[in-house]
Parts: sequence; structure tokens; C-alpha cells
Amino acid sequence: MDNVGDNLRQMMDRNELNKRYQTLMNEVMNDPDVRRFLAENRSVLDDEAIQRSSSELYEYVQEKKKFQQKKGMLAPGYRPQLILNHKRVGVTYVPTPELLERQRENEIKSRIRSMDMPKDIRDVTLADIEITVERQEVLGKVFAFIEEYLEAPKKFHKGLYLEGPFGVGKTYLLGAIAHELAENGFVTTLMHFPSFAVEMKQSISQNTTGEKIDAVKRAPILMLDDIGADSMSSWIRDDVLGVILQYRMQEQLPTFFSSNFNMKQLEEEHLTVSQRGEDEPLKAKRIMERIRFLAEEVSMKGENRRHTE
Repeated sequence: MDNVGDNLRQMMDRNELNKRYQTLMNEVMNDPDVRRFLAENRSVLDDEAIQRSSSELYEYVQEKKKFQQKKGMLAPGYRPQLILNHKRVGVTYVPTPELLERQRENEIKSRIRSMDMPKDIRDVTLADIEITVERQEVLGKVFAFIEEYLEAPKKFHKGLYLEGPFGVGKTYLLGAIAHELAENGFVTTLMHFPSFAVEMKQSISQNTTGEKIDAVKRAPILMLDDIGADSMSSWIRDDVLGVILQYRMQEQLPTFFSSNFNMKQLEEEHLTVSQRGEDEPLKAKRIMERIRFLAEEVSMKGENRRHTE
């Protein structure tokens, strides 16, 4: 009697499993995307092929539900898609437009090497820059540089020396230029120069000075932000900034600057006088000769947007 009871229970379990399987497959076969796919490929898929593809069809329907609910997906950011696979049904996963856009933005950001710059600087685009009458000249030169550089990246192109009062958006414009170049596949290094100067002083004890200078001077496109914001020692001026600029002048590498000083002020009021109060006009002139070779001075005007926020 025990054997008969066991057999009966096994039969009932099998029947229950068959019912559940049939219910699931009915749901799968009634899915509109499944029906459409099978109808479009009926010349290739016979009943036997469809039956053998039941697990793939079930996977597709279940993963599609998860995708629509945005929860528990096998491959987040990818949507399931039915394909033909040797006269059977297969499932592949294709990236969503949202994922592709995120990947594209991450790739762009990876081409903008930011050193001690505002966190959101890599997100700024030229579309974010407000166009005003005061900015027409500088934006015209920006677009001219980008167009000429993209046409002939191996030729030497003068960068820009953006001078203007505090808070008018010089740093953000540099970030927007870097973003535009990154969208076209070019790597840019954005560096807050006063912070870099502090880092260079600290590097002496770590014996990494040469390594740090090399990394900066060889950057394919370099943007030095806030030149002149802090007092500069003779060593930083001559053996750090001077070395970087000399290499970039020799190799004719695009270089941008931003400063609250115009070029004349930078030379006479900042670079000439050392931290010890010594007057060194010839050394300042040598630095400025390199800057003038590398970049065209352009004034950036406008209201102090940091003050008005």
C-alpha cells in the first residue's frame, strides 16, 4: 500500500508540474513580441524547433518583464532580444540608448584629466556657456581654434590666454573647450596651477618632481588655470613653469591659460618680483615669451557670477 501511495503522489506531482509548465508556456506563447518573432521567422522555425527553444523563449519573457520593471535584471542596462540561432530561437542582450549615452559620457570624461579643478568641470559643454555681447570675441576665437584643430590636429595651433576679472567664467570656458575636444577623441589635461605649485613643493621630499613635471609638459593639450592667483617662487617660475612651457614650445603643443592678470600685468606685477622681493625682469620676460608663443591673449568680460549666485 505504501508503494501505491508513493506512486500516486509522484503522479500527482508530475501532473502539477505539467500544468504549471503548460501555464508558463501559454504565457510565453501569448507574449506579443514572441508571437511577432515566430511569425516573422516561420519559414525557418518549425514546431519542433520552437519546442526545443522553449527555455530561451521563457528566458526572454521573464527578462523582458524585469527590464520593464527595472528590477532584478540579469544584465542591467541591457534589454533582451530574440534572435535566430542555427534554426532555433536564441536570446541576446543589447545595450539601451541610456547605457550607450552613459558609456559615451564616461569615455568623454576619461579624456579630460582634471587636476585640482572643480568637480563638475568635466561636465561643462559649450552649450552651457551663455553667449553675450561681451563674450562674442572670446567665443569666436574658441570656435575658430576648435575648428582648425579638428581639421589638422598635428599642426601647431596657438591656444588662448583667457584674462579677465574673478568669476566671469574663464575656468568653465576651459572646461567646455576640453569637453568639445574630448567628444572628438582628444585628451586634455586641465590643471589648477596654484594647487600644482603646492604639490610640486611637496614632491621634493618624495623625489617625484621630475615625474610630475614630465606628466604635465607632455600632455597633448594642456590648460593651466589661474596663473598668477598666488605668489610664485623663483623655483616654481623657472624650474617648473619655465620647463613645462619650454618643452611645449619646442614640441609645439596646444596650451591654454586663464588668469586674472592680462599678459602685461602678469609679467610686471607677478612674474618679475620673486617671493624674496627681488626684481627679476629678464626671467619674467623669458616666461612671457614662451606664453606669447603658445597662446593668444583674449579678454573675457562679464559679471561676477560667483558673487551673484
